[in-house]
Amino acid sequence: MTIIIPTLNEEKRIETLIHYLQSLPDSKRFEIIVVDGGSTDNTCAYARKAGAILLNSPHKGRASQMNYGAKNAHSDILFFLHADSTPPTSLWWDVHRAVEEGYPIGSYRTRFDSSSFLLRINAFFTRFDKLWCRGGDQGLFITKTLFTELNGFREDYVIMEDYDIIIRARKDHPFRIIPKAMLVSSRKYDTNNYLRVQLANLKIFRMYAKGASQQEMVRRYNHLLNYRYGKNPSGY
Repeated sequence: MTIIIPTLNEEKRIETLIHYLQSLPDSKRFEIIVVDGGSTDNTCAYARKAGAILLNSPHKGRASQMNYGAKNAHSDILFFLHADSTPPTSLWWDVHRAVEEGYPIGSYRTRFDSSSFLLRINAFFTRFDKLWCRGGDQGLFITKTLFTELNGFREDYVIMEDYDIIIRARKDHPFRIIPKAMLVSSRKYDTNNYLRVQLANLKIFRMYAKGASQQEMVRRYNHLLNYRYGKNPSGY
């Protein structure tokens, strides 16, 4: 399995995440690729120092970076991981068991690194097999065969690229929600507030369902939500 981490200015988290992945019981069974999109901090230096394979993507944007990582992966199973998410220690076994059971794509549930009651409610709903309960921060595993069949992530997508690939995959393939939780950062909620983030997510999801353009969704997102990358609504 190849773990692919797209990054942009993640110096505060990337080294800790890589060391955590390397400490897992089956770490020798996977490779770790960090694909950077032009960080201006020490992300690249820290990722290389920690022992990950570091790639500098020729194109900035999470979809392009993840595709570039997949192109350079040596394994037949890909696992896309956000730099601010932490998978269970059983990662390798969870994913391989799901693939062996006939699921070529899937993700974990969510658990936030916060004691917020409202975020615990959000996390509870990620156990259900509904598209609006999914998200890239839950991690996404997919066989390289299926990824190639789907031509990877759409690089013209700045936002909602994870939903798009799930929708395309599920037309012909079953999707597995692993009954364990990914530990996800609550920083978006901390930067804004719970209601503001929920309303922004709902609005963008509705726009996407109605066929809004990427430009329309980006403008709307930036208007509704103040996130740490400003003009980068997809975050990392």
